[in-house]
Amino acid sequence: MSSDGHPAVALDHIWKRYRLGLRRKGVSHKRTLAGEVSRALERSGLRRGRDEGARHIWALADVSFEVAEGEAVAIVGANGGGKSTALKLIARITEPWAGRVRTRGRVGSLIEIRSGIHPELTGRENIFLYGTILGLRRREIRRRFDDIVDFAELGRYIDTPVKRYSSGMEVRLGFSVAVHLEPDVLLIDEVLAVGDEAFQRRCLKRMDEIRAGGQTLVFVSHVFDDVRRLCPRAIYLDRGMVRADGPSGEVVDLYLRDVAERDDLYVGPATDQPIKQGPM
Repeated sequence: MSSDGHPAVALDHIWKRYRLGLRRKGVSHKRTLAGEVSRALERSGLRRGRDEGARHIWALADVSFEVAEGEAVAIVGANGGGKSTALKLIARITEPWAGRVRTRGRVGSLIEIRSGIHPELTGRENIFLYGTILGLRRREIRRRFDDIVDFAELGRYIDTPVKRYSSGMEVRLGFSVAVHLEPDVLLIDEVLAVGDEAFQRRCLKRMDEIRAGGQTLVFVSHVFDDVRRLCPRAIYLDRGMVRADGPSGEVVDLYLRDVAERDDLYVGPATDQPIKQGPM
C-alpha cells in the first residue's frame, strides 16, 4: 500500500457480463460482406436471428481486490476464468456491469496484440499517439523514442504502417512502447507468448527492472515459472470469482491441483443465472 493509504488498482464488487447470441432486437446487419453472410444464414435456418436463445454469461461475479503502489501481482486461472476481462476493466477498455474500478496514475497496457496500436498508422506515429494518450509531452516522447525503437528492433520498419507488420513485430512495438513510456501501472497479458524466445527473455528482464523501479505490475500468464519469479503475490480467478489470493507459489499450486482434479478445465459461470445472484 502507498504511504497515503491509497492502492494503485482497486476493484470493488465488480460484476461484468457478456451477452451470448447474436444481437439485440431491432439491430440490423450492416451492409457488409459479413452482414450479408449473416442474413443468408438466418434465412437458411442455420443461424438463429435476433434475440432467439440469447443469454448472458457472468465473466466476473462480485470480484474485489486491491494492488498496492509498486506491487507486482499475477492473475492466474483457466481460459475463460475472467483474467483478461479484469485487465480490460482496469485499462478502461470496457466498463463493469456493476461495481467500481479505481486506478491511480497513468495506466499502460498490452492486453491484445494491437492494444493501443492503430494498424493504419506507422510505428513512429503509433509511438507518439500512445504517448499522447498517456499524457506525455512530445519532448518526453522524443527523449524515449530511440530506446523504444531499439528495444523493439524495428529500425527499418518504423515508418511502415503497422498493418504490414507480423504479429511478432506488433507485439514488440506494443510492449516496447508500453514499458518505455513509464506508466505508473503496467498491465501485461499472455500476449507475450507471440514473441520469440529471445524477445520474451528481454521482456521478462524489463519487467524485473519495472518491478525494481517501483512501478505497479499486473501480469497474466500461464508460464508459472515467470509468475513465481516476477510476482510475490497472485490472484486466482476461477469461473469469474476470486478462488484464492496470496503468495504466488501457493496460489499457482492450488490452481494446478484444481486442474488435475477436473475433467473439464472450464465449465464457466452460469448463463441465465450467475453463480451468485447478480445485481439487478
